[in-house]
Amino acid sequence: MSLDAAGWVPEARRCPSPNRDARAAGVATELLVVHNISLPPYRYGGPGVEQLFTNTLDPAAHPYYATIHHLRVSAHFFIRRDGELVQFVPVTERAWHAGVSSWHGRERCNDFSLGVELEGCDFEPFADAQYRTLIALARLLKQQLGLTGMTGHEHIAPGRKTDPGPFFDWARLRRLVDLPAE
Repeated sequence: MSLDAAGWVPEARRCPSPNRDARAAGVATELLVVHNISLPPYRYGGPGVEQLFTNTLDPAAHPYYATIHHLRVSAHFFIRRDGELVQFVPVTERAWHAGVSSWHGRERCNDFSLGVELEGCDFEPFADAQYRTLIALARLLKQQLGLTGMTGHEHIAPGRKTDPGPFFDWARLRRLVDLPAE
């Protein structure tokens, strides 16, 4: 896996999101934030996540979509159950994934983090293929960008978010990626 000068991973399938903006000058990208998502909830393999992150989600396609189609959110990466890597935002820009958040006393985690969504939910384990892709991606981002930590959405927005949830194997990630995780 590699990273090009524009901040894209050539091995990922590109699906550019308009839900992004410039990072502030001089702010280092330090943190990898792990999330989970499935659209419709608890169903995998469909186009819902890509549609949400590209503002093309049809509110009539599923009852749940009518409640979220107005959101303007994104993540840098999405890892499907089969390990496929999809990239929405170059790592040189800010994705809108963390919302109201704080890490080590620093507010606004979107300013200094990268977001990676795993196709899944809080109530079942993630696939081995997803861990393989996540580990390769985390190693690349640490090497190329100098990340200093990784955490879950639940840790930077406690009480508001629960992902990646109790089935996420933090010990596995810590063992295979040399980054502090919490």
